Amino acid sequence: MSFQAYLDNAEKQSGITPRAFMELAKTKNLTKPAEIVAWLKQDHALGHGHATALARLITKGPEFVAEKHAGGKLHIDGLAAPRP
Repeated sequence: MSFQAYLDNAEKQSGITPRAFMELAKTKNLTKPAEIVAWLKQDHALGHGHATALARLITKGPEFVAEKHAGGKLHIDGLAAPRP
């Protein structure tokens, strides 16, 4: 499964976009991957793989993740938003 597919499926399961998860984590002052994964699993009922993908996005940022895992392109504004 591609990194983008993990993000898309996490949104389908939770109803929350990857960008919104980034903002929520910031408001909760969550910065460590393990605490982010635990929060996503407990509060949003995400599986470990989806939570880990989101934690990587939150801690490393979309630019890093896009270059490292998604061929330079990553869509974090939600399934309903137009894709470039």
